[in-house]
Amino acid sequence: MSFIEFKDVVKRYTVGEQEIYAANGVSFTIEQGEFCVIVGSSGAGKTTILNMLGGMDSCTSGTILLDGEEVSAYNPRRLTQYRRFDVGFVFQFYNLVQNLTALENVELASEISREPLDPRETLRQVGLGDRMDNFPAQLSGGEQQRVSIARALAKNPKLLLCDEPTGALDYVTGKSILKLLQDTCRQTGKTVVVITHNTALTAMADRVIRVKSGRIVSNEVNADPMPVEMIEW
Repeated sequence: MSFIEFKDVVKRYTVGEQEIYAANGVSFTIEQGEFCVIVGSSGAGKTTILNMLGGMDSCTSGTILLDGEEVSAYNPRRLTQYRRFDVGFVFQFYNLVQNLTALENVELASEISREPLDPRETLRQVGLGDRMDNFPAQLSGGEQQRVSIARALAKNPKLLLCDEPTGALDYVTGKSILKLLQDTCRQTGKTVVVITHNTALTAMADRVIRVKSGRIVSNEVNADPMPVEMIEW
């Protein structure tokens, strides 16, 4: 059994008399410890897939499995526990609490976790050992995203989900964030899933899943992932 499995997953919305399919028969697998990039154009269904995998949205039909557990069968209470303990989220716009320091933002996540990592050490690992007492407004975009990653990692989750994590960053800073995510995957063995519209990023992935119009176009294993430093776009 694969670490992540989607089996014929459908997400359907009804707007008036019209039915809209955000995900239409989505099936794929991801193995534990892989760095997976889910790529597709805007509106392809990437975020819908990520939200269902992260327990922030439910599927209309089909089966979603993580580490042998059927996430798609969870009730609302169990979904809350799943989001709290098993999944770390990294968003495009950081979503930090503005009146808390970098350290306090990370501590906030660790305090609701079963087996959290040390917040100070986690911030050091993402290169912010000297910025712990700064508020988000005192940090650059790249530094704020590093706090966001530290916050996700401090929960010690099974899975790290990243929604366009470099979308609000410049080229150089974005590359440094992608390197941090790739290094985190390699060094900790955590499964990392990144969704993006940037096809160039597929070269750095262990697995590439292409999405178009709510369907999976391909699910390919990359035998020789490239270091981020070698990728240009």
